[in-house]
Amino acid sequence: MSTSPTSAPHGAVGSPQDAPQPEEERTAPQEHAHPPHAPAPVGAAGVRAVRAPVDVVDVPPARLHHPSDLLGLVLFSVLAVLVVVMATYAQNTTTGVAEDVQGFATLLRRILFVPVSFLEGLTTVVVPIAVLTELALRRLGRQLIEGLVAAATAIALTAALHWAFLTLGSDHVVAGLSVRLSGEWRLTLPGYVAMLAALLTVSGPRSRRRTVAWSWNLLWVTIGVVLITAGVSLPGLALALLVGRVAGLAVRYAAGVTPERAYGDALVGAVRRAGFTPSAVLRVPDAVLEAERAPGSAEAVAALPAATPAQCALARSSGDRLYTLVDADGRRLDLLAFDGDRQVVGMLTRLWRSLRLRGIEGRSAISLRQATERAALLAYAASAAGVRTPQLLSIAEADDSMFLVQECPGDAVPLSDLEPEDVDDEVLHAIWAQLALAHAAGIAHRALTSDVVLVERTATGPRVWITAWEQGDVASSELARRLDTTQIVAMLALRVGARRAVESAAAVLPVADIQAIGPLLQTVTLPRRTREEMRAHREVLADLRGALVARLPEADVQPEQLVRFGARTIFTILVTIVAVFVVLGYVNVAQIGEVLAESDWRYSALAFAFGLATLLGAALTFVAFSPVRLSVWRATLVQTAATFVALAAPAGIGPAALNLRMLTRQGVSGSLAAATVALVQVSQFVTTLLVLLVLTVTSGVSSPSTLSVSPAMLVALAVVAAAVGVALLFPGVRAWAHRTAGPTVRQTLPRLIEVVGQPWRLALAVGGNVLMTMGYVLAFEAALAALGQEVGLVQTALVYLTGNTAGSIVPTPGGIGTVEAALTVGLTTIAGVNAGVAGTVALLFRLLTYWLRIPFGWAAMRYLSRKGDL
Repeated sequence: MSTSPTSAPHGAVGSPQDAPQPEEERTAPQEHAHPPHAPAPVGAAGVRAVRAPVDVVDVPPARLHHPSDLLGLVLFSVLAVLVVVMATYAQNTTTGVAEDVQGFATLLRRILFVPVSFLEGLTTVVVPIAVLTELALRRLGRQLIEGLVAAATAIALTAALHWAFLTLGSDHVVAGLSVRLSGEWRLTLPGYVAMLAALLTVSGPRSRRRTVAWSWNLLWVTIGVVLITAGVSLPGLALALLVGRVAGLAVRYAAGVTPERAYGDALVGAVRRAGFTPSAVLRVPDAVLEAERAPGSAEAVAALPAATPAQCALARSSGDRLYTLVDADGRRLDLLAFDGDRQVVGMLTRLWRSLRLRGIEGRSAISLRQATERAALLAYAASAAGVRTPQLLSIAEADDSMFLVQECPGDAVPLSDLEPEDVDDEVLHAIWAQLALAHAAGIAHRALTSDVVLVERTATGPRVWITAWEQGDVASSELARRLDTTQIVAMLALRVGARRAVESAAAVLPVADIQAIGPLLQTVTLPRRTREEMRAHREVLADLRGALVARLPEADVQPEQLVRFGARTIFTILVTIVAVFVVLGYVNVAQIGEVLAESDWRYSALAFAFGLATLLGAALTFVAFSPVRLSVWRATLVQTAATFVALAAPAGIGPAALNLRMLTRQGVSGSLAAATVALVQVSQFVTTLLVLLVLTVTSGVSSPSTLSVSPAMLVALAVVAAAVGVALLFPGVRAWAHRTAGPTVRQTLPRLIEVVGQPWRLALAVGGNVLMTMGYVLAFEAALAALGQEVGLVQTALVYLTGNTAGSIVPTPGGIGTVEAALTVGLTTIAGVNAGVAGTVALLFRLLTYWLRIPFGWAAMRYLSRKGDL
């Protein structure tokens, strides 16, 4: 913790122990206080100016992990992948661009008075020496080591990529990254470019390192010369540069960077430039300080002076640093600090919400200065409109921070700290009155929470303040003002109940404004803090809609469509992309064509029909166990959609997930829906075993030789059964089995007892499971017949169940690969089918019962999504 002068008598902010300077030196002009005994500077008139010492109580963070570094890491990684894709599939474009640039090669060779290789060597040697020397002279040892690590990482990555492309890459990839040198094609991935890019990325910003600034310029010149003279391919050069940036940003994010924020001297200097003479600057404890504090500084944070409830609320609502500024006259003011590194997160959040939501999110501020100027504009506008808000006094800038100096809101207390009985009708009326003043001037707040609404008790009645206007709008839209009204109603409902909240709004607002609240009563329209409170009181929104309809029976409370796309849309897009890549990477069209040419199309069509019948069987089971009434058609569509979802989920997971989603959308509670889905899966497993047992018994009566089991197999089964029995003798194994199977049994047993009490449901469930299991078995039998193979029904069932079990155990999407391999092995070992023919049968079966159903699943998914069932 930085404290002055408590750390030394009569200490000043400029003393080294007060606020340790970060590794990256600050070049902005700073003002230093002089101790009382030090000679003061003499002015032009010979008058000595003495500045009093300033108490600075703060806890600067040691190092920060900037979100912008992580964002850049992801962005440059994606660009690197795109460069490889372009080099592979758009060689004509990249080659044409390179040839156009290389048309200047002859002119450039006449201008250059040194060989290109000498320029490359000069850049490779001079740049690291210059940059590392500056870091050493500035005593930035840690940053010097990080630069060396980043450079080594970049060289290792380029070497690994070079080896991977030559060893594992296709001819198209190698050709796209190669250039013709000395009569032969060579894959070029210049490691020195990646090394220098990584080193310069870690060494600091251009504005604070002279050597970094001219080193980047020299590197760009060298890159241009080498590219024009055809010394390297354009994709290879771009990939090396991106790899260097990725390595540098990865090291910088992992190690963290010294913040460029204003602390200590810089902070006090900014306050003085704002026109104030500070005597103390005291940090207000907040969540940001707790998250960013250096390790081992817990005691320093605990020692910070206590803040007022209004200051704590302001720190929570803004998410920025807040200080108590005490000037020379003893007046206490609020000093709000906006930091550039924190603007990245806020900008990305606002950008995402503006893309996802329709008009809910306000305008995004691109830079730190824009965000500060916007906050100042809203504060001035609200004050001019007569809204009671802390008066903004001045603005200042220092390093990568900007400061707002504003008045304290007296003894006001945030609404979040008040008990419900303290929020009387006078307080409610005063809150609506302040909001009405802002809306009358065309100002919208957009983030009204219980932390930004303050209540001050006076002899003449309650006084309400509204603070934190950073996200607001001037000349706001009607939707923005409706959002404000909705946020106030929801916030008050959490404090005083839905009925009183609606009545307080109806007492001051016209009927049209009250009616406009209904469609916006959604969690997506509320600020984060209010949303978090709503999660703990989920019934409040429903109570609000009910209170609104009770007050205005003609009011429309149907939620308005405010979300352009949600999680369901993103999931559908991701599954579609995965499906395209899986189909393109796995399916061999030529091989499928050969299989179809060899097969009998009549049996193939029969196998496809049996495969579709399994969807009806699964739907019947789902309808039988469903606690609510479901149509067979809608349940069949859900099972069909599951064939599309199976491309991105392990076998069996897709249908279970969609069944659960369907039940919850029908109003079934989460626990009951999960029990129903678990019961469906257990019933399918039990029915499958019973079908196999029945087939074995009936087949053995008619033809004892249908299924030949060797003595060795019987011995193996006996050994496995004995091993399971012995294992269950140990308490630890029994406890594990109980933990594994117990939750499923406890979850499904009550629902099973309820279903058993309704025989028609049980019969429908058994029939549906039998139809699904036998549908797959008969489809497999038809695929065998399509290729002229005759295998007993029991053997077919055993082979299919083995392959299906393998697909469920191994977590590959849709069981791709594992099911085909298991079916092939089963046909070869159990049925005695030739290995080549067995592989063809397995491929045909999967084509008819898995791949060809995917388009139908996609269509069903889109239909159910539009209808709101998924």
